[in-house]
Amino acid sequence: MKNRVVVTGMGVCAPNGVGLHDFIKSLQQGKSGIRFHQKLQDLKFSCQIAGKPYFNEEHLNKYFNTLQQRGLNASGIVYGVMAGMDAWKDAGLTLASKETPDWDSGIIFGTGILGVDKFRESIHLIDEGNTRRLGSTSVMQTMASGISAYLGGILGCGNQVTTNSSACTTGTEGVLMAYERIMAGKATRILTGSCSDSGPYVWGGFDAMRILPNTYNQEPEKASRPMSASAAGFVPGSGAGALVLESLESALERGAQIYGEVLGGAVNSGGQRGEGTMTAPNSEAVQRCIVEAVENAQINKREIDVVNGHLTATGKDAVEIQNWSAALERSGTEFPYINSFKGMMGHCLAAAGSLECVGALLQFREGQVFGNINCEDIHPEILEVVDATKIPRETIAYNPKIIAKASFGFGDVNACVIFKVYKND
Repeated sequence: MKNRVVVTGMGVCAPNGVGLHDFIKSLQQGKSGIRFHQKLQDLKFSCQIAGKPYFNEEHLNKYFNTLQQRGLNASGIVYGVMAGMDAWKDAGLTLASKETPDWDSGIIFGTGILGVDKFRESIHLIDEGNTRRLGSTSVMQTMASGISAYLGGILGCGNQVTTNSSACTTGTEGVLMAYERIMAGKATRILTGSCSDSGPYVWGGFDAMRILPNTYNQEPEKASRPMSASAAGFVPGSGAGALVLESLESALERGAQIYGEVLGGAVNSGGQRGEGTMTAPNSEAVQRCIVEAVENAQINKREIDVVNGHLTATGKDAVEIQNWSAALERSGTEFPYINSFKGMMGHCLAAAGSLECVGALLQFREGQVFGNINCEDIHPEILEVVDATKIPRETIAYNPKIIAKASFGFGDVNACVIFKVYKND
């Protein structure tokens, strides 16, 4: 018997909302968290806007004591701890005892690059001959698994505690890794999620590639335009999303809330062959990933009524829509509702998948499909495939039954997870 797996807790630290309450309101109202950053202008970036979570010192003090904050200069860890601890609390879980780990609980929390600002600080100290001033936490803040290790220590998890990394696919891949471990009976619950640092040292490489918009510096909220004919490139973002996945048996035993059920999914790679490259997806691989996810979830393609796409606001958005249509064998008014949250958050890189999984699942609870912003002028190639009514520009009342969420990342890697509304049967 395979264990059924459900989501019992969620947390977010996003550009358009820190905490579920503010995040939900922003998604419902189409509120953007993309802002102008003076530092990017000072550093002569072409794109001087980005998505970054904002919170005050009082809020930070809820998660880190004074000693922990000393020398803490890894924004991804800050975002990840906030989202992860919120998800754990949202699930109604407590910390393990001081003496014994919680052997049934684990962590799979991913990142792309962690502690860039701490690296920079450390490099300068070392070059100046001040190695002794690095501090005792410099290693933890700059190792990729720093985020899972940090959360693992706070929560006392004794099952698998690890970090995955697969570019923009990281968060969605992590959900599937957690699902598979719980389904196989190797863990009762896993806190999964992903985080991404903020700042010029993370975003600079993308600016150098000239794939970011440079004509919206005075209108940051209009810059991220998924599925739009006037899309000019993705807006970089940062933050963290977190989800507690748990066996259905455990969730029912402790009377936990259930946001939705994970039916299955798939991951693959296009091998950077054919049209696939380091930065462009292989359409055959994307379609295979979606089809395999549907088959793994043991559903019919027509049962998917909402898709939350990767849709980054580049010229590849139309290609992604074409791939969804081919994989699901649906088009026009028969196509599922489809949305992208990147219009409100930007592309949060390694954090994107987990943040968007949280947003996708919230649609079950709210009985809504959250609207797309900045796509008044839907790309004509998209309209050749999908009827405009399936791309809601404002949040609509609708009760989704099955949601497909996909992420496609640098390196030609893909992940697709299938969520279902949970009904006590």
